[in-house]
Amino acid sequence: MKFKEFGDSKAPTMIILHEGGLSWWSLANTIELLKNDFHIVAPIIDGHGEDALTPFISIKDSADKLIRYIDENNAGNVFALGGSTLGAQIVVEALSQRSDIARYAIIESPWVVPSKSITFLGTLAGKLLYSLNHKKWYVKLKARELCVDKNHFIQFYKDSSSMTKETLVNISTNHSAYAVSDSLKDTNATVLIILGSKEIKRMDASIHKLIDMIPKTKVFIVPGMKQGEFSLIHSTEYYYLFKRITNRTPDSTGI
Repeated sequence: MKFKEFGDSKAPTMIILHEGGLSWWSLANTIELLKNDFHIVAPIIDGHGEDALTPFISIKDSADKLIRYIDENNAGNVFALGGSTLGAQIVVEALSQRSDIARYAIIESPWVVPSKSITFLGTLAGKLLYSLNHKKWYVKLKARELCVDKNHFIQFYKDSSSMTKETLVNISTNHSAYAVSDSLKDTNATVLIILGSKEIKRMDASIHKLIDMIPKTKVFIVPGMKQGEFSLIHSTEYYYLFKRITNRTPDSTGI
């Protein structure tokens, strides 16, 4: 796992993780806004982008690396953690391992209740994705689904074709099979869950699980949006929503 840093290192630190299949650059607009108020750290999850040669092993392994980074660079805790889809699962795992690792967390589309027949289907999906990721027509469809900006398409295509079969299989199996630990109930963090209205049915069990487990949690449902869309294409709204949840700005967003 590699780490990019932005903004004033003396400001409160926020670590924000990209979603699966993308890299730190997908959050560039959001980072540009957040770095005015925070020291931003943007990890590159194993197996993605500039770290494509390091295979993604598991959500727990990624959370362990994130925690190690925080221990070595931030004395064991940060102001906030953020993440979308796979990145959100890594944040949830970090919160469940260390109750005091962050004061705030903002997680988008966090899947935490496993599905059935995951290992077999996940392995098939990973192998299929490995083949398709080298076909430009498929990557174009995937870019549209993941709301990749046109200016980032070349980078997205390069990164997609660089992902190894091992990484894709492990992401596919881990993402759908992830089950949150009961220790999450001990977290001290105030947690904001972002959910697109188009994914409510699929995410229903996960959201109820998180609400039941996290003492201080709020849910923000974004009308008309799908999985992971909010932080990718609504950077300004994400920025103000985050500042609002951390009590760093008056309620001027209309949210």
